[in-house]
Amino acid sequence: MTEGSHQTDYADGIPPLGPSCWFLTGPTASGKTRVGVELAGLLGAEIISLDSMALYRDMNIATAKPSAEDRQRIPHHLLDLVDPTEEFSLADYLQAAHQAVSQIQAAGHAVLFVGGTPLYLKGLLHGISQGPPPDWDFREQVRQEVEQLGGQQGREVLHQRLADVDPLSAHKLHRNDIRRIIRALEVYKITGQPISHSQVHFEEQQSAGRHKVMALGWPRERLHERIEARVDQMFIDGLEDEVRGLLERYGELGRTASQAVGYRELIAYLGEQVPRDETVEQVKRRTRQFARRQETWFRSLQECHQVDQSDDIQPADMARQLLEMD
Repeated sequence: MTEGSHQTDYADGIPPLGPSCWFLTGPTASGKTRVGVELAGLLGAEIISLDSMALYRDMNIATAKPSAEDRQRIPHHLLDLVDPTEEFSLADYLQAAHQAVSQIQAAGHAVLFVGGTPLYLKGLLHGISQGPPPDWDFREQVRQEVEQLGGQQGREVLHQRLADVDPLSAHKLHRNDIRRIIRALEVYKITGQPISHSQVHFEEQQSAGRHKVMALGWPRERLHERIEARVDQMFIDGLEDEVRGLLERYGELGRTASQAVGYRELIAYLGEQVPRDETVEQVKRRTRQFARRQETWFRSLQECHQVDQSDDIQPADMARQLLEMD
């Protein structure tokens, strides 16, 4: 089976990863890619992308995909799997990741996951139960209701609605986690059962074997500076032209791809809905918000060990430091 094929049948869900793997994660602009390549070299590992947007072909600049040089130096997997008009679910990713792990380890190499999508990380470590397919009309209806109520009030009402039908999920989910709250309500609407009932089995499981899970962390102010510099560089590197080319080639992007930070804002700009200067600031602001959400996720995973990073530590030195960690 090739990467990204969906032949494996996980009728009751997808279990946690079995054999031991390495994971390098962290918020956007934390330097994961460069440190990851160095660490893979030390481990004799191949890298599996842990990034939900790097799956999409032709979305390169704002996703900060590894360079051609990095890919030549270290084999990378689960990049450029689908067109940006397609959807690729968490279950799709986990199945592809399990297959890639099997192939890499069968070849006698170590496995290093590198990327910043926390939901993927949690799914790999804890597994998932298979739920019903998405009801896009329901999701859009709920989003519109939240927008009409506005801001904090909308989030409070939505969270209370979940608490009425699934108290356990409501207790676990923050009021600002709109996406997962909507999914929990969606599952209840379709099945009549709280999503928490089907998740308990997987939540209690831990991945077999001893994985090393490390998250690069920066002081908040310095991370924001790195994010702003990265966004500025993305525009210098031609993000606007890349998005224009995507729209010309594919027309309207899929639901997931079109909401990616950087692409969402440029699509609006090219549609003449937002001035350019404001667009750049929107990308910076939303990237900072995204980084904060990532950090919150990583803190919630007990397997995830925070590793302080600084400008004084070069990627190769950080890789050696990670290698020596217990």
